[in-house]
Amino acid sequence: MKITLVTGNWAKLAQAKQFLEPLNIEVDNIKMDTVEIQADSVEEVALYSAKWASDKLKCNIVKNDTGISIDALNGFPAAYTHYISDTIDVDGILKLMKGVENRKAEFVQALSFCEYGKEPVVFKSVTKGTIAKRKSGKYGWSWDFIFIPDGQTKTLASFKDEKRLKLWNDTGYQQLIEYLKNNKLI
Repeated sequence: MKITLVTGNWAKLAQAKQFLEPLNIEVDNIKMDTVEIQADSVEEVALYSAKWASDKLKCNIVKNDTGISIDALNGFPAAYTHYISDTIDVDGILKLMKGVENRKAEFVQALSFCEYGKEPVVFKSVTKGTIAKRKSGKYGWSWDFIFIPDGQTKTLASFKDEKRLKLWNDTGYQQLIEYLKNNKLI
């Protein structure tokens, strides 16, 4: 089986290969802009984008969309995480969080699989953590500089790539693999 991951993000590609290639699933990728609907959940965006890309490319697609939800901001930015990165970035989030004690947050990773010609399905991973009071670290990008995963005392940006990738919850990939097995796709 071959799956095309729609991303230009090397870390998302590395994660997909780590889980799928040992199962003899060929993983390639394409960097392309997909239609991202206005929605309140990362899952809705991933489902729509995966179906759109599968129909356009005429192949099996995995689309991995992520969003961070911050408790003190009523779950914001969630599906608008990429937009916030492009506008106020993490510095703006830190300003919004100034003086806020509840710094709980979670990264939601919506992994949508669309078998060509069929409806997409989505699997979710949640990495819980907190928002740091200031940026720190020298690895990664964007939210890595302010997100501290549960069980850690430093931001994701404090860890080199190999270690940082292991700090993400991988439930979505485990569920995808089970789905592929149960549907006799692998």
